[in-house]
Amino acid sequence: MAIAAGAVKAEVPFVTGVRSELLYIDDYALDEFGAKASAFGTEAFGYLVTPNVDQIIRYHDDEQFRAIYANATYVLLDSRFLARLLSLFRHQRLRACPGSDLTAYLLRQVSHCDDRLLLVGGSALQVQQLSVLFDLRNLMHIDPPMGFIHDPNQVESCLQQIEAASPFRYCFLAVGSPQQEVLAWQLQQRGRSRGLALCIGASINFLTGIERRAPRWMRELGIEWLYRLLQSPVRLSHRYLIRGPRIFRLLPGMQIVPRRHERIADTQRPGTGGAGRHATDP
Repeated sequence: MAIAAGAVKAEVPFVTGVRSELLYIDDYALDEFGAKASAFGTEAFGYLVTPNVDQIIRYHDDEQFRAIYANATYVLLDSRFLARLLSLFRHQRLRACPGSDLTAYLLRQVSHCDDRLLLVGGSALQVQQLSVLFDLRNLMHIDPPMGFIHDPNQVESCLQQIEAASPFRYCFLAVGSPQQEVLAWQLQQRGRSRGLALCIGASINFLTGIERRAPRWMRELGIEWLYRLLQSPVRLSHRYLIRGPRIFRLLPGMQIVPRRHERIADTQRPGTGGAGRHATDP
């Protein structure tokens, strides 16, 4: 699915001309990035994307999606399956930091009970469940309507609500891809928000029990996708059985470049309202 043209138009141009075969990924394990996220603070804005197989395919096909990735503060490998493919076929070892694991880690290990947190997507019941589960006293909620990304007025309303809740420690964008990445990029370009936004997909559904997550052994083997397919064959069969296998054709022609980050304070780009692409460590 291509990004809706009306959903990403803005006065500030984003990075263009990103090569479809080149992708930078931040090589962090969960605890390492947890330390980065813990230190991010609320003085700048940044956003995190978590590429899986489906998003790599979209990255290849959609120039606007590539530009959104190019402007992201952090790009963490979501898929252990993809990590295994890179190791097997390219002899390249990148550590996976799945968005679902990261969300749970930040809520359980990093966030304090009075931190201002924001969930975009999900339900009021899930907000209540998360507040009890993680002892959160300041979890705010925005629930844009289904299909909002195709309505510029609804997109604007959602952005304004997020900006009104700023500064936040973390803003969890849980409205699916590419909607959540579009929101994150627009928040960066508008320059009115402060805090770290994370594109987390279905992570909240796993934490609140709406969807069952694969057993740990399946996750470690990189076959969580198979478990999800067996749980929801009608909804996910096209994604995993028809669209997904394209990765075997695309991956050999791609250049996946690992990178590490300098201090956030050294990497803000003026005019974006937050941190953009970071420099690599020496």
